[in-house]
Amino acid sequence: MPAPITKAVIPAAGLGTRFLPATKAMPKEMLPVVDMPAIQYVVEEAVAAGLHDVLMITGRNKSALENHFDKVGELEQILTGKGDLEKLEKVRHSTDLADVHYVRQGDPKGLGHAVLRARMHVGDEPFAVLLGDDIIDSRDVLLSRMLEVQATRNTTVVALLEVDPSQTHLYGIATVEPTDDDDVVRITGLVEKPEPGSSPSNLAIIGRYVLRPEIFDILETTEPGKGGEIQLTDALQALATGPEWAGGVHGVVFRGRRYDTGDRLDYLKAIVQLASDHDDLGDDFREWLKPFAAGLPGNAPAES
Repeated sequence: MPAPITKAVIPAAGLGTRFLPATKAMPKEMLPVVDMPAIQYVVEEAVAAGLHDVLMITGRNKSALENHFDKVGELEQILTGKGDLEKLEKVRHSTDLADVHYVRQGDPKGLGHAVLRARMHVGDEPFAVLLGDDIIDSRDVLLSRMLEVQATRNTTVVALLEVDPSQTHLYGIATVEPTDDDDVVRITGLVEKPEPGSSPSNLAIIGRYVLRPEIFDILETTEPGKGGEIQLTDALQALATGPEWAGGVHGVVFRGRRYDTGDRLDYLKAIVQLASDHDDLGDDFREWLKPFAAGLPGNAPAES
């Protein structure tokens, strides 16, 4: 039985140009989703799945990420002095959440290159990759299931989501075969952002991966692909069609709640969805949202 996976890699070196000017001086991963930065949702998901060793692949102007997960003694002292124990606990929670490490990507050569920068930290063992653009609802199981599939099948695992056929050109798309598990498929081919009308399926790769270390050797020789970048999808395609000893690639088909924060409109939708279910804010927010969505002033009652 292989040793349990303990390490998670979170690529966070992107410039966030779709959110300018907000991201001119602040990392896109620090944009708030209700009352937490997006990156904290991702780290909490990794920790909930048992991955307490987290490596973030960062870039220039990303020091706010390190500051967020660092201890801030002055702030803790102020909150302690005020007796504001609730806020103090929230501040300490992000500090104590995980053992977080950082390495810079350097040249922005794509997701595959970012993952390759994790090689020295990960070593010769399987590991998880979580993209900060995708937030998986904590009430739904995905990463833990992927770790289970990896352990039992000794394979590389990606998360798949059924998308509308009109959206397939926005994703890496998988060609699959069924297995004896309803939510698991064997991947026989992958293509990054196929041209409209040419997609082999509507099963899209979303931002969760559990990778065997063989991926590093493949990424070392992967040529730039779509957009002139080293694509992780291209390396996964090589694994999927490679020799049997490399373990192949399987997909876990996710049917739960996923929030995309990588696009401005989807980011706003994510805030509304998560705020509506928030323990403290949900009831009041939904009450305000009903008349607003009906085209009435936000503070006016809906007409009967």
